[in-house]
Amino acid sequence: MFLKIGKPPEHDFDEPLGLLSDCHRRIEYFLAVLVAITDQLDGRSLDATRRSELQRALTYFTIAAPKHTADEEESLFPRLAASTDAEAAEALDLVRRLERDHQEADAHHRDVETLGRRWLADGTLAESDVRDQRRHLAHLSDMYRDHIAAEDHQLFPATKRLLTETALRSIGREMAARRLPISAERDRE
Repeated sequence: MFLKIGKPPEHDFDEPLGLLSDCHRRIEYFLAVLVAITDQLDGRSLDATRRSELQRALTYFTIAAPKHTADEEESLFPRLAASTDAEAAEALDLVRRLERDHQEADAHHRDVETLGRRWLADGTLAESDVRDQRRHLAHLSDMYRDHIAAEDHQLFPATKRLLTETALRSIGREMAARRLPISAERDRE
């Protein structure tokens, strides 16, 4: 299941690389929402609209974004690592950097989540917390700009050349399985 940001994804699980790129647009969108709310309100009281937007953005990064990371780290990256093609070595150098980005982003997202939930609970955010939130969001914005560009323009095109259609279909099926409703997962057990 996808969180909607105004239009449906352009790709489906039959096109996993395109779908991963679509996820990047959602990451950019929800990060921009967090930055805008923080900059515009400066920790002041949230109206109903901003409260809802903040909640949706935090929920995206708590629930949906980790699935995207798993799509890459559990499905895509291992298949690239298994490739014997000479081009795969170059792609794997990039993969190692991207995995470090994921770890770094996780720490910043935890802090953004904590501060955002505090804002929702308390109604306002202290000046020092607003400074911390801005610092975390600026770091994430800078990191994601480079990270997403590297994946969209280098890694995904290389992956399309390196992996078979069968491997790509398998990645798509694994991505879909990560998004099954919990009740469907229980039915399979």
